[in-house]
Amino acid sequence: MDLRGKRIVLGLSGGVACYKAAELCRALVKEGASVQVVMTDAACHFITPVTMQALSGQPVYSDQWDPRVANNMAHIDTTRDADAILIAPCSADFIRKLAHGACDDLLSTMCVARPRRVPLLVAPAMNVEMWSNPATQRNVAQIKADGVCLFGPASGDQACGEVGLGRMLEPQELVDELIASFQPKVLEGKRVLITAGPTFEAIDPVRGITNLSSGKMGYAIARAAREAGAEVILVSGPTALPTPHGVRRVNVISARQMSEAVMDAVHGQHVFIGVAAVADWRVSNASDQKMKKQAGGETPHLEFEENPDILASVAATTSLSGWPYCVGFAAESENLVEYGAAKRERKGIPLLVGNIGHHTFGQDDNQIVLFDDDGHTVLPRADKLTLARQLICEIAKRLDKRSLLK
Repeated sequence: MDLRGKRIVLGLSGGVACYKAAELCRALVKEGASVQVVMTDAACHFITPVTMQALSGQPVYSDQWDPRVANNMAHIDTTRDADAILIAPCSADFIRKLAHGACDDLLSTMCVARPRRVPLLVAPAMNVEMWSNPATQRNVAQIKADGVCLFGPASGDQACGEVGLGRMLEPQELVDELIASFQPKVLEGKRVLITAGPTFEAIDPVRGITNLSSGKMGYAIARAAREAGAEVILVSGPTALPTPHGVRRVNVISARQMSEAVMDAVHGQHVFIGVAAVADWRVSNASDQKMKKQAGGETPHLEFEENPDILASVAATTSLSGWPYCVGFAAESENLVEYGAAKRERKGIPLLVGNIGHHTFGQDDNQIVLFDDDGHTVLPRADKLTLARQLICEIAKRLDKRSLLK
């Protein structure tokens, strides 16, 4: 429940995307937020206040003169204890109001009257032609300059039948954006390359050698890095996980494909985090056709050759340019402290993260150990996203220290 204790004012302006606001409200409440809904008159034509009140569990306000507010100052009282205001959907007309400081209804007046400490976040939702109209783009540029944060819009099919930019982000994407807005931006402006998941080494067209890595830790780290303000590329082996919002994903299967994708993307990266459980060997005599059972029970003979060492290859580029800062992962089955420290030295990297593989593969939580020049530090067992955020903060501290030493 990443939004536990947060007070969110959810504003709805007019637009068919109001139907998504119902699911968004429900998702915010499930994340632990207290949601106060404020609607424009236009929004009430698309979804009823009754629906939003049922989902938020609080009275819905739409009138500047609502007598339910003790001092008749809903535009003041609504935001004084708020942690954020999210306008979703935010129409072209409401963007205009924000750009010009209009105060002609409760929601617009509330936005102008909000304390400066309360962030104003908007999720645009409109027809593609409305979004691309020069007047709209001028207004968008103005609200950005005023410190308003935009979530989206997305591109795709629109209710009017046209296709293009202007769709409101999906409810879960907006929840992810809102959660990210509360995270410290310790990697602002940085570029981060991450590997995640298992690799699959073919024996024949239908069989192969892989491992039990689910990719959950790598995906959590990709999300945490993006929340911290980084531009993130995720090179992923085969997993069933959804791509973290705002992360660019490159899908691969084998260790050689992962190596090629990493080396293609590594130039210009500030941080490389090798989380993937990469197969050390591949089958060198893989069959082009499915291997059949042999008469008499004769078993096939498999020959192996070593796969590229991705972490070592990236570390070699670091020795030439100083970037990226390399973070490796070690999944051991025993003697983690001994083997983890030795692996960091062998790989020649500044930071290695160790865990016990069979205690973490496929699990939602983990315990990790950080190995660096000063020894090792244990991060106690927690859910993987919590650990990922802690790891990103640790990496940021080391980057700051590195910058000071230069």
